[in-house]
Amino acid sequence: MIKNTAQLFSANIDTPIGQLLAIANDKALWALSFIDSPKHQYAIDRVTSKTCSDIKQEGNAITDQITRELSAYFNGDLTAFKTPLHFVGTPFQIRVWQALQRIPTGTTESYSTLATMIGKPTATRAVANANGANLLSIVVPCHRIIQKDGSLGGYASGTPLKAWLLKHESR
Repeated sequence: MIKNTAQLFSANIDTPIGQLLAIANDKALWALSFIDSPKHQYAIDRVTSKTCSDIKQEGNAITDQITRELSAYFNGDLTAFKTPLHFVGTPFQIRVWQALQRIPTGTTESYSTLATMIGKPTATRAVANANGANLLSIVVPCHRIIQKDGSLGGYASGTPLKAWLLKHESR
């Protein structure tokens, strides 16, 4: 485990599709998860175990920044997030998440295309698992990954939410 010398902060963010919890230190956003998602506690546990830190229930400059950016995103005024991110994962997962960030707003890709994007065309299942382990909902757009046949596939917060996000981004 790596001891994080910086305090972690959190903020609840109201959105048109549910409340998000943002967790950040003074340098970057570590997690952004839907509070009613089954994966929500997993995100909190991953961050606290990685940092050996408690989470202070108050915002900071990073949580304020992501709150403003999400407001602009949901208003249709933002397509690229600028909030600095800290990835909690393996080197392979991080490569997948960085590739997700290169998928333009309003478009989708398949798991197999994402595998090819990272130079591992036979690693579709591993890519799907990495996609599902993403702790940074919306800003690392795992919702833009669909099945090869065009169906939505899974989403930790549910396929109706995934469909809503894709429709919102295609406007």
